[in-house]
Amino acid sequence: MATTTFATVVGMGGASRLTSGFVKPQVTARNPFRQAMARGNGGRVTCFQRDWLRRDFNVIGFGLIGWLAPSSIPAIDGKSLTGLFFDSIGTELAHFPTPPALSSQFWLWLICWHLGLFISLTLGQIGFKGRTEEYF
Repeated sequence: MATTTFATVVGMGGASRLTSGFVKPQVTARNPFRQAMARGNGGRVTCFQRDWLRRDFNVIGFGLIGWLAPSSIPAIDGKSLTGLFFDSIGTELAHFPTPPALSSQFWLWLICWHLGLFISLTLGQIGFKGRTEEYF
């Protein structure tokens, strides 16, 4: 909701008053370093909130469920991405001291599964926090 401010405009007909939510009163520029020193916090300036992550365990839970559900659909030759990833973990653990070979399918399933998980968590964080902070 726009607020109404009054600004004096000098033009051809003399001075008139405009009312608009877009015209802002002039404000003097403030030096953040001087403000920090005046507050007594040793000159430390913070440009963002201290709790910048604003983590919420609902996002982690719903994001994990939101990724496990579609990744468990058998879409790759009748097998799911989660199933293929967990099966590849089992085959690689069968020869445990030896690491997986670079040509192993384990790396493909590992990257695909985790990429999908992190995308799901990121979009969940954006959506959940956007809704709670009323961005949309």
